[in-house]
Amino acid sequence: MLGLKTAFIGRVAADEIGQSYAAQTEAAGTAFVNAPVAGAGDPTSRSIIFVTPDGERSMNTYLGISAELDEGDVDPAVFEGAGWLFLEGYLFDKDKGKAAFMKAAKACHDAGGQAGIALSDPFCVDRHRDDFRKLVAGPMDYVIGNAHEWTSLYQTEDLEAALLQASADCGMIVCTRSGEDAILIRRGEDRVFAPVHKIVPVDATGAGDQFAAGLIYGLATGAPLAVAGRMGCIAAAEVIAHVGPRPERDLLADFRAEGLI
Repeated sequence: MLGLKTAFIGRVAADEIGQSYAAQTEAAGTAFVNAPVAGAGDPTSRSIIFVTPDGERSMNTYLGISAELDEGDVDPAVFEGAGWLFLEGYLFDKDKGKAAFMKAAKACHDAGGQAGIALSDPFCVDRHRDDFRKLVAGPMDYVIGNAHEWTSLYQTEDLEAALLQASADCGMIVCTRSGEDAILIRRGEDRVFAPVHKIVPVDATGAGDQFAAGLIYGLATGAPLAVAGRMGCIAAAEVIAHVGPRPERDLLADFRAEGLI
């Protein structure tokens, strides 16, 4: 939707859900790198999401075959000319998933790109704190998390202390704070804030992913950090204004309306 050349690396089964997901991803303009797996023992992942009247959601997720992602699914050729890699922390549960992440990060770096990860949720951080901290302080060029995830990662209730530690470990960190301005810190630059214009949420599903999409679009197109952060906030605000995790409005038009592009 934002017009950049994109590719998706992941596993789905050759069942109805997997084939539909692959087809919809391709139709939206993103290359679906790994063909659906025929005869897979595990089905395609899925999530049942309950949304309360105040827009909050509870997710019951089955990762299925996606949790079996391994190094063999990562083709370094995909990264030729790539600028940005975004990893999803949910797939960090198994050793082979971790190995796939490291291979992807190396391939991205070898191609001259930037690799980053979303912390996903505090429970994921709790399960893999040591490994996540090694990622933040090692091969990751940027890390996105919310306030609860950052404080969980550094085992403190003091968000500022967590962000100071994170910014010492990683070249760029981003902290989203629900209805408050996002905080963005890049090494060697002043801390910036991306303003959030509060709206009443209809469905919070997809807010974090859309924030990342807007942010990375800004970074990939050379926007200043504060502008990229604002793009993330605009994208997140669009998706929580309706049911479903995909934008229904032209985000580029929204960026233009604020003079961001």
